[in-house]
Parts: sequence; C-alpha cells; structure tokens
Amino acid sequence: MARVKVELPATFLLTLEIPVRITDLNYGAHLGNDALLSILHEARVQLLAHLGTAEFDAATKLGFIMADVAIEYKGEAFYGDVLHLRLGTLDAHKYGFDVVYEVSNQAGKAVARAKTGMLCFDYNIRKLRGLPEELAARVSG
Repeated sequence: MARVKVELPATFLLTLEIPVRITDLNYGAHLGNDALLSILHEARVQLLAHLGTAEFDAATKLGFIMADVAIEYKGEAFYGDVLHLRLGTLDAHKYGFDVVYEVSNQAGKAVARAKTGMLCFDYNIRKLRGLPEELAARVSG
C-alpha cells in the first residue's frame, strides 16, 4: 500500500502553539488520531480568521466544508507537550484550496504533516460556491 505523503508549501502563513490535553490521549498514552484531527480543526479556524474569513458565518450561512483530509504521522506526542503548528495553503482553485499543516513538539521533533481540502459552501442552498477573489489572492500568494 502506498503511504500518504503531504507536500509542504514554500511559505507558511501562520504559526500556532496548542498544548496536548489529557483528554487528547488514547489508550497508548499518546496523542490520539482523532484528537490530532480536532487540533488541526482548531488551527484551521485560527488560520481562516487570520485570513479574514470564518469556517462558518451564522449570519450569511456561508462557509467551508472539508472535502478530504490526509495525515502523515511522523512521531508521538504526549500529555504536556506543546504542539507547534505551521499552516500554509496550496492548490487554490475555483471552489477552494488546501490547508497544509506541519506539526512538531516543543523540542522540534516532527509529529505529523497534514492536509485538508477546503471547499467554499453556501449552506442556504447546500451547494458549492466560488472562492471569493480577495481570499483567493491571500491563499494563492
């Protein structure tokens, strides 16, 4: 079986620190894959805010949906670790773009690389919508 390989962008748009909580651990006493996906979600919401948009706007019912996700696990993370996340974008197109994540611990040890494919979505009519030009300029640069 071919392994997932996540390509990193040439530049990152945002760097965050998010601690591993006790509730993020699985029965192996390390960061669970489900918890990592939740941490990526938090990071993505912060990236979108940094870009001047939101994952979902309750007033307009415009937002994004996740079309796909890929995670390349590199190492373990444990309770008390502070995850350093670098986020960037790739592959902007008519309806969306990919958010790319590089995750390491406080010592710089790689934990994961990930990508989420985000599509612009109009929840009023439950259909895709075009990527706004202003946002396209921010995620394409």
